[in-house]
Amino acid sequence: MPWNESWFPSLSCVQLGVRGYALSKLSLPVRLALLVAGTTLPLILFAGAIIYRNYDQDRQDAAARVLETARNIRIVLDAEVQRMTGSLQVLTLASTLQRGDFDGFRRIARGFLEQYPGGVLLVADRAGHQLFSSVRSDASQLPLRNNLDMVEKVFATGKPVYSDLFVGAVRKTPIVTVEVPCIVNGEVVYDLSFSPPISIFQHMIELQRPDPNWTISIFDGKGVNFARVPNPEETIGKRASPTLYAQMFKAQEAGFETVSLEQVPLLTAVSRSVASSWIVGVGIAKETLVSPLLRNLAITVAIGMIFLLTGVGFALRMATTIARAEAQHGLLVEELNHRVKNTLAVLQAVAGQTFRSASAGERGSFEGRLRALAQAHDLLSQEKWQGAGVQDVVARVLQPYLIADNARVLVSGPKVPLSPPRAVMMSMILHEIATNAAKYGALSNDSGQIGVEWQVHDRDTRLELTWTEAGGPMVTTPTRKGFGSRLIEHGARDQLGGSATVDFLPSGAVYTIQCALN
Repeated sequence: MPWNESWFPSLSCVQLGVRGYALSKLSLPVRLALLVAGTTLPLILFAGAIIYRNYDQDRQDAAARVLETARNIRIVLDAEVQRMTGSLQVLTLASTLQRGDFDGFRRIARGFLEQYPGGVLLVADRAGHQLFSSVRSDASQLPLRNNLDMVEKVFATGKPVYSDLFVGAVRKTPIVTVEVPCIVNGEVVYDLSFSPPISIFQHMIELQRPDPNWTISIFDGKGVNFARVPNPEETIGKRASPTLYAQMFKAQEAGFETVSLEQVPLLTAVSRSVASSWIVGVGIAKETLVSPLLRNLAITVAIGMIFLLTGVGFALRMATTIARAEAQHGLLVEELNHRVKNTLAVLQAVAGQTFRSASAGERGSFEGRLRALAQAHDLLSQEKWQGAGVQDVVARVLQPYLIADNARVLVSGPKVPLSPPRAVMMSMILHEIATNAAKYGALSNDSGQIGVEWQVHDRDTRLELTWTEAGGPMVTTPTRKGFGSRLIEHGARDQLGGSATVDFLPSGAVYTIQCALN
C-alpha cells in the first residue's frame, strides 16, 4: 500500500500553506497584520452568527410562549363562560320563571346578579318582546330585543348561544350576551339573556398579562375587541388591525406576525373558543427581541474591533518575536508530518496483514474494520473523548443488523463507562464477532438470534461481556484461526487487559470477553 498524499488532505493543505507563506513577497509585519485581521474578522462574523442564532431561538421560544399564553387565557375565558352558562341554565329551572311569575323570579335573579355587579338579566319571548329586565320593573316600557337573530337562534336550536359585541337596547352601551333557552314540557318558551359586565373580561386579561410589552385582546366572532390591553378606552369596539384580521379566522390556533392598532410590530398568536367562537389574541412587541440582538451585535463588533486593532498593533511591534515563532511553526509542521507518517505506518501494517492473499473477501474485512474503527472514533467524538458506555458501543456495532428485525438482537447490561482506547478496541472486537455471525452464524439466516449481556465483577474493576448465538446454522469448530480471531484474542489481552474466549456449541457460538476497568 504506497503512500498517497490525497488520503490526508489536511496535511497537504498545511504544506501548501507553508510553501505559499515562504514565497510571499510581503513584509513580515504586513503579513502578520493580515493574519490577525484574517483571524479576528471571521471570529467576529462567527460570534455574530451565534448571536443571531440565539436570537432566532429566542424568537421561536417567544412565539411558543405567546401561543401558550393565548391558549391559557382562552381556557380561563371558556371556564368563566361555562360557569355563567351553567348558572343561567340553573336559573331557567326556577319554578317562578317556568310559570311566568316574573315578580317572584326577580328575587332569584338578584341572587345570581350579586356574583356579577353591573350585569343585566333579560327574559324575552320568541318575538323578542322583553318580558323581564333586572334593570326595570315595568316590563311594558321595555323595548324589543335589538339582537333578534340571537333570540331566533335560541328558539331554533334550544341551546345556549353567545353574541358578538352590540349596543344594548336599554343602557345604550356595548355589550356581549350569553343566552340560554328556558324549556317547559320539552318546548322553548323563553330566552334568558345575560349581559355580563365587560370589566370581567378586562380584569381577566389584565391579570394574565406578563408585562407591559404584551398586547392582549378578546374578540367576538366578527373580530371586534370587547376587552383589550393596552388602551382599552380607544380600542374596545374596534375591529382587529388589518394584519391580524386577515389571519385570525384561518385556524383554531395559530401564530404569525402582525402590526397592532398602535402600529407596533408584534409576534401574535390567536386561540378560538369552540363554545363561544370568541377569540383570544396575544402579541409581544418584536422590538423586545430585536433590541437585545442589535445591542449584542454592536457590543460584539466593538469588542472585535478592539481586539483587531490591538492585535494588528501587537503584530506590527512584535514582528521580530513572531519571526522567531515562524521557525517554531516549521518544527511543529515537521512534527505533524512525523506523527501522520507513524499513523500511516500502522495502517500499512494492518493492510499488510489483511491483504496478504489479496482476496476480495479480505479487502472487505479490512474495510469493515476501518468502518468499525471510524464508528468508535465517531462515538468518542460525540462524548468529547471522555470515553463511551458499553451499551453505546454495542448499539453502534449492531445497528446495521437491527434494520430488519429488532427482536433478533437482545441487549442487556448496566451502564458501564469505557476509556477511549478500550472503547475503540471493544468496538473492533464486537465488529469481528458480528461479521462472523452475519457470514456463518445466527445472523446468516432469517431465524437466528443474538444475545449480548454484560456484568461487572470484582467491585467494579472487571467487565464480563457474553455474546450468545442461537437459531443459526449448525456450528462446528474451525480448523484454523484467521486474522479476525487473532484480532479478538490479542486485542482483548493487550488493549482491554483481559481475555476473549469462544465456545463453538452446536446451538451457536458463545463469546466471552473479559475487560479491565481500571
